Amino acid sequence: MEEVMMGTILPPYMAIRDTDVNQRGDSLSGRTILLGVSGGIAAVDTVRLARELRRHGADVRVALTHSAQRIITPLAVEWATQGEVITDWDGNMEVLDQVDGILVAPATRDTMASYVHGLQHGPLMMALSVARSRDCPVMMIPSMHLDLANDPVTDDIVQEVRKHGIHVVWGEEQEGKRKTPHHEEIVARFAHHMNSGKKNRKEVVVTLGATRSAIDDIRYVQNTSSGATGYAIADDLFRHGHDVTCVAGITTVSAPKWLPLILEAPEPNAMLKELQVLSKDTIQAWIHTAAVLDYLVAQPAEGKIASQQGSLNIELIEGEKHIEAIRDACKNAVRIGFKLESGIKQKDLIYRATAQIEKAGMTAVVANRLEDLGDESKPRGYLVDSLGSHFVLDDTAKMCEAIRTFVERGI
Repeated sequence: MEEVMMGTILPPYMAIRDTDVNQRGDSLSGRTILLGVSGGIAAVDTVRLARELRRHGADVRVALTHSAQRIITPLAVEWATQGEVITDWDGNMEVLDQVDGILVAPATRDTMASYVHGLQHGPLMMALSVARSRDCPVMMIPSMHLDLANDPVTDDIVQEVRKHGIHVVWGEEQEGKRKTPHHEEIVARFAHHMNSGKKNRKEVVVTLGATRSAIDDIRYVQNTSSGATGYAIADDLFRHGHDVTCVAGITTVSAPKWLPLILEAPEPNAMLKELQVLSKDTIQAWIHTAAVLDYLVAQPAEGKIASQQGSLNIELIEGEKHIEAIRDACKNAVRIGFKLESGIKQKDLIYRATAQIEKAGMTAVVANRLEDLGDESKPRGYLVDSLGSHFVLDDTAKMCEAIRTFVERGI
């Protein structure tokens, strides 16, 4: 009988055990990660952090300092990782030579200072020295009281750590402390750091959400889009090391906190202006998931139109197609569009997607039918390429993987 180990997925007919995790992504698949835990109180989050690493495919090993073991037990960590836990020099030191990346969370000031000065008072410090000699990616998450974090000496130590190529990520200030970020944010940023040095990493723009056109200062015409698809694609690309900029309209889902740049553009013309500005940069891929209004209010009224005045006639004019407007400026980039239709057959959906590719010079289009969305028995969509071929996208994960393949392959 098949079993789950290190984050793989159980077949649907098997019950998940308490040591197993559900796979949420593959940005750390095939990677052996050393999770270093030093003696900050944030060590209590080690179990959550270790399991989140596994959810994204990592094979996790752990090095606990003596101070960390006073806060969390090796037994709890071993349960969370289902892997090696090193607590002293008598552990399996060979593990330190087999890691692809190191995440130190929490990282105390003593840990960072010891690293800068090459001190070797435990397996974690030795692992960090090995990583320095092998150019292994390392990320540290400091956690300390605010007065200690604001000490100029701490700032000097962090600057020296960064000079050695280590990525240092501070959490927000809360309750007089610089706390560690949420475990999901830590793993997302760590995956980006691990993958950003890979080949074919690109600068990508993702448009998402709905757009609106004002009727007056109170009312507006708006289409429907939550922004969830765009954020899922942006998150996947970010975790795999790409430089992602989001241009967001109106959304009903929260943006992942770790996405580096989100430009708000709720109106179609404002969104197009942002895209035109970005097109002057070296953007190598464009993902157009935003639901852009086809028709805009011709003459929005100032103030508020009085109610109970009988019928209200509003003139709508055709809006500019974004993918066509920036076609020439983006001709050397990968361009993925989205097309939503309703009440048509699959073959007609594919035909219309192909027509959009030809008219707007797209690389590919993800085509959907409104009636299929939310129906788990129906595909998430169909990916149609410039050659007229189409591929079934079973779910959002497959959609993200397909788009990422296009982005990394290039035009």
